[in-house]
Amino acid sequence: MDRRELARLEHENMIEAMALAASNVEGAVLRRTGGVALIATGLPIRLFNQVIVENREATPAAIAAAVAVTRERRDRYIVNLRVGADDPFIPLMAELGLVPLADVPWMPGMALHPMGPGALPASPPGHEIRQVVDRAGLDDHIRTAAAGFEMPGEILRSVMGAALLGRPGIAIYVGYADGEPVTTGLGVRTGRTIGIYNISTVPSARRRGYGAAMTERIAADGAAAGCDLAVLQASPMGRPIYERLGYRTVVEYFGYIEHSGQDA
Repeated sequence: MDRRELARLEHENMIEAMALAASNVEGAVLRRTGGVALIATGLPIRLFNQVIVENREATPAAIAAAVAVTRERRDRYIVNLRVGADDPFIPLMAELGLVPLADVPWMPGMALHPMGPGALPASPPGHEIRQVVDRAGLDDHIRTAAAGFEMPGEILRSVMGAALLGRPGIAIYVGYADGEPVTTGLGVRTGRTIGIYNISTVPSARRRGYGAAMTERIAADGAAAGCDLAVLQASPMGRPIYERLGYRTVVEYFGYIEHSGQDA
C-alpha cells in the first residue's frame, strides 16, 4: 500500500470519526455533498467545526457554500486542506477572506502499516485497560479525557453520547491505575482501517507509558477485528510517542480560519 493510499484511508477515517462526533450534538449540521464535508457542531473548538474536501468531486462552489453555512451559524470553524492533494483550492481561501491558521501545517495524519497480528500488548505495571460497556464507564472516559485534554467536560459529553455504546465499529476505552481512571482511547473502524482517537492521560499520570499502551491496545483490537491499517492525527505532544510506535506521517493538514482570528 503506497503513501497516497494510506493518506486516502486516513482521511476517510478521520471524516467518519468527526461526523460520528457531530451526530451526537444537538443542533449540529452535518452535510456531505458535492465532495465536501461540512461538520458544524457549534461547540467552541475548531476541531468540531470543519469544512473538509472529501473527494475529487469537490468544487470551489461547494467549499464556499459550506463556509457560508458555518459563517451564518457563527461557528468557530476551520477549513482543513490536505497539503498537496487540496492545493488547487488554496487561492479560494484568499477569495473567501480566510487566512492560514499558522505558517506550517497544523495537524499530521499518521499511519501504521502493516500492523501486527493483533495480540494484546502488555500494559505498564498497575495500568489496566478496560473497554467501556456501560454509562458508568462512559462517564469515566468523559471525565478523564476532559482532564487530560484540559477542556470542559460538557464539550466531550456532547460528542461522546450514550448512543456510541455497543455501536458496531466503535470501541471506547478507559485505563485505570490503582482503580482510578487515568487514560482514555477511542477506536473507530472503517473497512480494514482502525482509527485511534481520544488518547488522553491526566497530568498526574503522564510519562509512564500509559498513552502508548492505550494506542497499542486499540490498534491490537482493530487487528483482531480484521484491520491491517491503524491511523491517527497527532498533537505535538503525542507525535514523538506515535513515531516510536512505528507510525509515520502520510498526510498533513493546513488550516484556514477567519481573518478576525475567531478560530484561534
